[in-house]
Amino acid sequence: MRSLRFVFAGAILALSAACAPPEPLRLTILHNNDVHSRLQPVSAQNNTCSAQQLAQNQCFGGMARVAALIERERAAAAAAGRQILVLDAGDQFQGSLFYSHYKGAAEAEVMNLMAYDAMALGNHEFDDGPEVLARFLRTVRVPVLSANVNADAEPALRGLYRSHVVLSRGGHRIAIIGATTEDTPSIASPGPRVAFPRAETVLNPLIARLRAEGVSHVVLLSHLGLARDREVAAAVDGIDVVVGGHSHTLLSNTAQGAEGPYPVRVRGPSGREVPIVQAMAFTRFVGRLDVDFDATGNVIRAEGDTIPVVQSIAPNAAIQAAIDRLDAPLVEVRARPVGVTSAEFPLEGCRARECARGNLVAEAMLAATRQAGAQIALQNGGGLRAGIPAGNVTLGHVLTTLPFQNAVATLKLRGRDFVAALESGLSQVEQGAGRFPQVAGVRYTWDRTRPAGARVISVELRRPDGGYGPLDPDAIYTIATNDFMRRGGDGYTVLRDRAIDPYDFGPGLDDALAEYIRTNNPVRIGLDGRIVTR
Repeated sequence: MRSLRFVFAGAILALSAACAPPEPLRLTILHNNDVHSRLQPVSAQNNTCSAQQLAQNQCFGGMARVAALIERERAAAAAAGRQILVLDAGDQFQGSLFYSHYKGAAEAEVMNLMAYDAMALGNHEFDDGPEVLARFLRTVRVPVLSANVNADAEPALRGLYRSHVVLSRGGHRIAIIGATTEDTPSIASPGPRVAFPRAETVLNPLIARLRAEGVSHVVLLSHLGLARDREVAAAVDGIDVVVGGHSHTLLSNTAQGAEGPYPVRVRGPSGREVPIVQAMAFTRFVGRLDVDFDATGNVIRAEGDTIPVVQSIAPNAAIQAAIDRLDAPLVEVRARPVGVTSAEFPLEGCRARECARGNLVAEAMLAATRQAGAQIALQNGGGLRAGIPAGNVTLGHVLTTLPFQNAVATLKLRGRDFVAALESGLSQVEQGAGRFPQVAGVRYTWDRTRPAGARVISVELRRPDGGYGPLDPDAIYTIATNDFMRRGGDGYTVLRDRAIDPYDFGPGLDDALAEYIRTNNPVRIGLDGRIVTR
């Protein structure tokens, strides 16, 4: 009888051990976002680094170094007894010749050599339509996630991505849920059969269901942008951590120019703080967030920082070899000389103000359509993706600045409708949206303190003698823009709905810029920031 009691006691102890809740979770999240096809190291202007810049230690990032840094931090976290997630918050597509040439196949090959646990669908993954994205999704072995992309009516994408994935770490079930910016239909090309409902409407019931099914922790892998991440974290119950992308925000406690601390903290509906992280873009940083949970699943510590991906990090050899092989056909194209600039055309500022780079591209559009009678050119600031250095300019610089393969489009528009287009472009400056209007042939003044839709104060048309006169609201003007904006992209619906005689099939925008630099070689910037021509 006594031995039987010991048997029962042993069984009870074993059952108790099996049913005991897991230990508190110590989790390390390694993350990046908005790679934008920067498989190779980039310069300070986010162009592909030249051999000279590499020799002078002026380069950052590249996916082979990102992989090596992730390996280093993974090993350190594991040695400290931590559980690990490696996440990508979307926009692998678009931004260099790798994407222009391979249309996602190069990015998929490199991702497959790395240890990602999940990737969010970004808006740029839809730039070339569902079929190109579908090829990527069939190739990449990483779970690609978005809960608020509804492609049930799009056969090309159905079943190729997920809303979420549940992973086990240290006996805990962790749900990683994807989210994609709701603006995707206006800033990319997902097609008419893909819907993007507001994230909150999808996340609330999904998280409630996952929690009821025994998920202990929820990570939102977001391509919504920091402003929307704040809103979602404050409105949706049950999110523990937000790993973000889309707004290219540098959150850091140490890096110069950071836009906020790492992590940003927002109080959720239940009163708990939700940490939000983001790691800029273009492979220049990897984020490391150490999150500790107590036995009941509450976050008791969330600390970390973004880590610069500097040249001193030895690249992962296998990934570097793959990138070198993929790059071989692109070397000659990238190196073709175009012309010379007298000053740098920097990356910063084009989403919040007129910038020299925006003026350069707008002047190039105007020059390319002068025979068609164009008087005004209009370019969205978000369509400019890298700076142009001072000195020698190559085709690689041009293609990295303008990676979207847009055509120059023309249309006629009444003066008042052009002002309405400017108002649309100025309406989301506070959110860092990409629609800010870069112009040529006109100049305008505006007041950002006024409400959206009433910010334009004056618009003047450039005369042939170089002076300016008032824009006539009733007159019809010929406008040059890119075909994406002409079809209503980036919120410019007035260019779609009120266009007279639109034509969307002009020269390539990159060709127009290259030709403008050649013709006006060397390109100079005046004291007012505008382009000086001979």
